[in-house]
Amino acid sequence: MSDHERRSGDVAGSEHSVEGPESETGTSEPDVPDWDDDYVDRVSDRLMHNYDLEKDRTVAGERFTLYGRMNLVSQKHFLHPAISLAEHESNEHLFVQRVDRVDDRTLDRYVDLGHELADSDAWLEPDEEHFATEFTFVAVAPSIPDDLGRRVADFSERTLLKYGYHGHYEINLVVVAPEQEELVANENADVEAAFRLWEEIEREEPGILGLIARRLQL
Repeated sequence: MSDHERRSGDVAGSEHSVEGPESETGTSEPDVPDWDDDYVDRVSDRLMHNYDLEKDRTVAGERFTLYGRMNLVSQKHFLHPAISLAEHESNEHLFVQRVDRVDDRTLDRYVDLGHELADSDAWLEPDEEHFATEFTFVAVAPSIPDDLGRRVADFSERTLLKYGYHGHYEINLVVVAPEQEELVANENADVEAAFRLWEEIEREEPGILGLIARRLQL
C-alpha cells in the first residue's frame, strides 16, 4: 500500500512541487495580494506557497487582514494509484486580524465564530471522506498579557462530527506581538511558525505540511 497526497497549496519547507500561474521567467508563482501592513506582508511571503490568500476578508461581520485556505487530501492505494481504497480530506481556514489590544473577549469572538462557521455547509462539508477542518485565528497585537498567554497555550477545542465518522473540526488560537518578538499558540496551531519572523524556519524539522499530513495517516 502507498499513500498519495495532494493539496491546493504547498507548505513552506516541503519538497513537494506547486502548480500555479506561470511568471514571465517561466517559473510557477502564486497570485498574492500586497498588504499595507509590513509584518503581514512578510508573513504572506511565508504562506503564499501553502495557502490560497485573500486580503481584507469579512466573515460574519468580522474583518480580517488576511484570510488563507489550505486543502490536503490523502489517498490510500492498493498496488496502483488507479485503485483507490480511501480518501481523506483536511482543510484549514486561516484568519489573521490586526488589533489594538487583545483580551478574553477577542478570543471568545474567535471561538464563537469558529463554531458558527463549522455549522455552515459553505465552510465545512461533513461526510465519510472528511477527516478534519481547522479554523485558526491569529491576533496581531502590540503586546500579550500574561494571563491571556496562558489561556491560549492551554486552549484545546476539538469537536467530533457524527461520533467521528465524519471526521472532526478544531479551533486554534494564535496571538503574536511582532515588535516584542513574542508569540503564543495552542499546541495544534502548526502554522504559528510562519508568524515568527524573528526566527528562521528549521528546514530539517517537519514542515507545516508534514505536521498536517501525519494527521491524515491511516
